[in-house]
Amino acid sequence: MKKLQIFAALVLLVSAAYAKKSDGWQSLFNGKDLSGWHQLNGKADYRVDNGEIVGTTVLNTPNSFLATDKDYGDFILELDLKVANGMNSGIQFRSISKPEINNGRVHGYQCEVDPSARAWSGGIYDESRRGWLYPGELNPTAKSAFKLGAWNHYRIECVGNSIRTWINEVPVAYLLDDMTASGLIALQVHSIGSEDEVGRQIRWKNIRIKTTDLKATETPDVFVVNLLPNTLSQAEKEQGWKLLFDGKTTNGWKAAGQETFPSEGWTVVDGTLMAMPNRPETPVKGTDIVTDEKYSAFELQFEFNFAEGANSGVKYFTGNGGINVGLEYQVLDDKNHPDAKLGAVGNRTMSSLYDLIPSDKQPRFTKSFGEWNIGRIVVYPDNRVEHWLNGIKVVEYVRGSNIYKALVARSKFAAFEGFGMVKEAPIMLQYHQDQVKFRSIKIRKL
Repeated sequence: MKKLQIFAALVLLVSAAYAKKSDGWQSLFNGKDLSGWHQLNGKADYRVDNGEIVGTTVLNTPNSFLATDKDYGDFILELDLKVANGMNSGIQFRSISKPEINNGRVHGYQCEVDPSARAWSGGIYDESRRGWLYPGELNPTAKSAFKLGAWNHYRIECVGNSIRTWINEVPVAYLLDDMTASGLIALQVHSIGSEDEVGRQIRWKNIRIKTTDLKATETPDVFVVNLLPNTLSQAEKEQGWKLLFDGKTTNGWKAAGQETFPSEGWTVVDGTLMAMPNRPETPVKGTDIVTDEKYSAFELQFEFNFAEGANSGVKYFTGNGGINVGLEYQVLDDKNHPDAKLGAVGNRTMSSLYDLIPSDKQPRFTKSFGEWNIGRIVVYPDNRVEHWLNGIKVVEYVRGSNIYKALVARSKFAAFEGFGMVKEAPIMLQYHQDQVKFRSIKIRKL
């Protein structure tokens, strides 16, 4: 009996060892040297100390990257890191460095390491390419996940078009994107601008990766940034999102004040709902279009791309003052359209509450003509309203408050009693004689 017990124990030990060996995880760092890694771009100091990779800032050098020798496509990456307070860093993944592209500059997805007061750690930045894809403001509850002065456990999951991040088991970013399917993994030491920043360090350890038997985590636990045009992920569907434009037809839309879609002025082209320009050489009789359904409390997302000098808008709570009169999320080429200089203190610029409240946007989060911007309007049941542009909140107000009424009284809408205060109304896309494209228009009721 004793021999049988000993044999069973040995079998269990062997089975456990085999399971541990065959669970698919591979170490990317041997704890002794930088075998399997190479340095790119900057001259920051990378070395191994006490079983950890240590990156140290150096003055007068660009961003530095310690990159894997191999490329990785679908994977789960886990590592621990500890960083000096105030030192910006990041983890590159599915990133590219080729001599024929921008002199080998590393570009691609980056999972942010941000110990500053901004607290965007775990957000997703597109290094040297598109900029911020998932700013930390989209998931404010995750801002406290990163622990200053302590070891933090990062997890990055890339499976197909699904990209997710976690810090210390807290879900942070959820991105759907298909720009780059595989590439390098790299540890960044950010460039610095002063002598005071020399010698700051970031440490990494327990770096491991899994590339087999993967399944995307589709839990609807955080806000989803979906850059796959006119699609809804399973998580978005579970969160209550519905498409208002299918990318192929005008179903669900009609001309304002009518029951059918206008015969001219709008067209579906290349997966976009496009307002056609009205020009002397190509005259068009366009009109505003609205959704078949009306909405009260809601969250609306839409991507928009305007031609040079174009003007348009997304209107909501229309009706008091006319079918086309209501609150407006301004869509405008600020640099080339004269309306940007009218109104008061910029309240007719892009993403503003038109003629009422100027948007508090930052240039680095604003795309110019010919590029896609992401707009977002949130109307809460208690009449709080927010405008967002490319992941940043740029306007907030309370519909019907005394401040709101004072703003209306000083605007071009002063003569319209109850302006913007209807209980419910359709979503409206404004026709303003210029070429503007919309796509990925989606809504959920709150």
